[in-house]
Amino acid sequence: MKKELIQQMQSQFDALAQQVPGEDNVEFWFARDLLSPLGYARWENFLTAIQRAIESCETSGIAVDDHFRGVTKMILLGKGAQREVDDFMLTRYACYLIAQNGDPRKEPIAFAQSYFAVQTRKHELIEERMRLIGRLDARDRLRTSEKTLSDNIFQRGVDDAGFGRIRSKGDAALFGGSTTQAMKDKYGITQTRPLADFLPTLTVAAKNLATEMTNHNVQQSDLRGENAIAKEHIQNNTSVRQMLGQRGIKPEELPPEEDIKKLERRVKSEEKKLEQKSGRLPKEDGDR
Repeated sequence: MKKELIQQMQSQFDALAQQVPGEDNVEFWFARDLLSPLGYARWENFLTAIQRAIESCETSGIAVDDHFRGVTKMILLGKGAQREVDDFMLTRYACYLIAQNGDPRKEPIAFAQSYFAVQTRKHELIEERMRLIGRLDARDRLRTSEKTLSDNIFQRGVDDAGFGRIRSKGDAALFGGSTTQAMKDKYGITQTRPLADFLPTLTVAAKNLATEMTNHNVQQSDLRGENAIAKEHIQNNTSVRQMLGQRGIKPEELPPEEDIKKLERRVKSEEKKLEQKSGRLPKEDGDR
C-alpha cells in the first residue's frame, strides 16, 4: 500500500475517533462510522463481522461490555425525517477484533488491522506493522498450499519423504541450484526449522505461487507418482524464478528475515497489551 494512501486512511480513522467523557486515554469509534472506511456496503454484513469479533472476545475470557456497547442513534432520512437505528460503541481493541475478522487482502482491512493494533499516531509504525502482518499472512498461505500439496500427492502414491524431496527439488529450481539445505546453511538456520520461516515476504510469496501452480496441475492433469509430480514442481519453480529474474530479482541473493516464530509471539504479546491499554467503555448505557 502506498504511503500517501496510508496517510489518507489514517487521517480518516483519526477523525472518526471519539473520547470517552472523563476518560482522557480511552478512545472509541461508532460502528456505523466505520462501515464504509472498512469497505462494507451493507450494515447487515458488517454486523456479522461485529458478532464474530464479540465471539472472539468472549472466547478470550474478556468482558464484552468493556469493549462493545450497543447504543441507538437517529439518522436523517429524506425530507428531514429521522429514524432510530442500532449502533455500537467500540474500543480500539474491539475495532482490532473486527478487523481481524476481515480479509487482509482488502486494503482497508489490512490497514485497520495495523492501525488499531498500534498505540500511536505515527504512520511509520503503522507501515511497519503492515509489513509484519503481510509477512505473517504470506507464511500462513504457504503453509496452507503446502499442506494441500502434501494431501494431494499422498493420494497419488507419494509419502511424506517423497513430499520432502519434491519440495527440496522445487527450492533448488527457485534458488538457482541452491538446495534447501544450502539456503539454510547460508542463512544459519538449524536443521529442524523450516527455511520458509526465515525467508522475506517476496520469496515466501514466490514459493506459494509455485506450489499453488503445482497443486492446480496435479489435480488438473491427475499426475501420479513422485517423478511426475517432482518434474511439475521443478517446472513451476523455474517459471517463477524466470519471472522474478525479468525484474532483476534473484531469490538466493535476498537477505533473510527475522524468525517468523518470534514475530508470531510478538504479535500475540501485543494483542494482550492492546486489550489492557485500549481502556474500558463506561458502565452506563449511552446514546449518540
